[in-house]
Amino acid sequence: SGIAYGGGFLWMAANGPARNRPARPGDATSGEVVKIDATSGKTVARYPIPGGGGVHGLIWVANSLWITALKLQKLIQVDVNFKELHSIPVTLTRAHGLGWDGKSIWCLFSNDLVIHRLDPKDGRILEAVQLSKEDPDPHGLTWERGSIYYCDAGIAPSGKSNDSKFAGYV
Repeated sequence: SGIAYGGGFLWMAANGPARNRPARPGDATSGEVVKIDATSGKTVARYPIPGGGGVHGLIWVANSLWITALKLQKLIQVDVNFKELHSIPVTLTRAHGLGWDGKSIWCLFSNDLVIHRLDPKDGRILEAVQLSKEDPDPHGLTWERGSIYYCDAGIAPSGKSNDSKFAGYV
């Protein structure tokens, strides 16, 4: 559901077994972050999401990983060994993609069609971008060179098609 690179590792958010393909030995069984050695491609560790539940967005910032902890409705900052460093609350459910603009975190909330720019110290909403139902269905998000990019994954929360004409587009 999410991916980031940092600290020499590739970090992947996983939310349980696959639905549309046969199970594989390395599949997640619940919400977790998988830590992969970027050189060898080998899984180094698997970390359960604090508080349980799912995870979507990941972003590497200043030698730490920020994750969306959906059940707790928080963004949690962890170190390279997944030790919790800090957390901030979010006011909406189903936090998805995360972006970093050098000072603040951008967090996409797919159910509410809104993107919040958050203060990483306390979670205060600094800015909001409201999308409409006519826009592409928001899923993943990143920030790059002064712009927000988000994608329409083509899937609804149920895992079925969202029937969006923008499915697969950024």
